[in-house]
Amino acid sequence: MRDGTTGLHRVVVVGNTGSGKTTLAKHLAAILRVPHVELDALFWEPNWTPARAEVFRERVGAALGGPGWVVDGNYSKVRDLVWGRADTLIWLNYPLWVNLWRLLRRSIWRSLWQPDLWNGNRERLRNQFLSWDSLFVWAVKTSRRRRREYRRLLNEREYAQLRVVQLFSPSQTRRWRAGMTTLAASHRNLGPASPLYPGEALAREAPLQ
Repeated sequence: MRDGTTGLHRVVVVGNTGSGKTTLAKHLAAILRVPHVELDALFWEPNWTPARAEVFRERVGAALGGPGWVVDGNYSKVRDLVWGRADTLIWLNYPLWVNLWRLLRRSIWRSLWQPDLWNGNRERLRNQFLSWDSLFVWAVKTSRRRRREYRRLLNEREYAQLRVVQLFSPSQTRRWRAGMTTLAASHRNLGPASPLYPGEALAREAPLQ
């Protein structure tokens, strides 16, 4: 169903590395008043150790147990859990050069200020520019493949329930986000127990692309 008639209750935000998935997902979770689930936080254990597949799936399943949430991340290992339960998918489908520029700014900021990302992990500038594990290398390698893959998957019956919102530039995303914020403000007196709470209202009225 892609006609905008179902509610925005369970949303997944996808896009290439550096596109701004987490920032948008946090904002949507706040205005929909639902939990934000960052898949990276469930996948990465201390010292950049990946969680075992069964552990990762268990964590994701538990995080998605509620009636509403906003998830960000591209992990194919749990795609069936996330996409299968979501009602809306937002795809930040930006050009590669946009993602690389945004990734550069983010990497420099994280390397300078050293924020704790997940479970004590921090980014190091040398790992981003002097390693084959660099996110820049990963972004280049996966950009075209992921775009083809998502187009194919979103035409499959398995995910036919998803309303798909494609955003092609940061400016378009900002306009869409602003529209959602305005709608949320107009429904701010509605709570989860209401017949029409913000998720349902926004689904009916949001300026979907």
